[in-house]
Order: sequence, then structure tokens, then C-alpha cells
Amino acid sequence: MDEADITADRLEREMERLLAVRRASGPQPTGECLWCGEPVAGHLRWCSVECRDDWEGEHARQTRR
Repeated sequence: MDEADITADRLEREMERLLAVRRASGPQPTGECLWCGEPVAGHLRWCSVECRDDWEGEHARQTRR
């Protein structure tokens, strides 16, 4: 294994760690879309990408205040 392989492995592990942290953050699923209230599968938080983006945008605006 050369330095490029070692670096690639390290980067892959770091990306997996960062993605796990991002997935773990935020509100818990409730069975309803957190933006519009539509019923969703138990493990989902939003019914569509648009609702997710709207919720995240509003949450970001509130956080900056």
C-alpha cells in the first residue's frame, strides 16, 4: 500500500464519519413530514426533497437570528 492508497482510505473513513454525524443531527422522525404534515414512513422526516429543503432553509434562517 503506497501513500496515495493510505490517503484515500483515510479520506474515505473521514467522509463516512462526517456523513454519519450529519445524518444523526436534526429532528427525529415523527411519522409526518416536518414541513407540511403529510404522513410519511416512520423513518422519514420529510415527504419530498422540496419539503426538506424548505424546512432546512427556514431552520437555517431561524438559527442565524
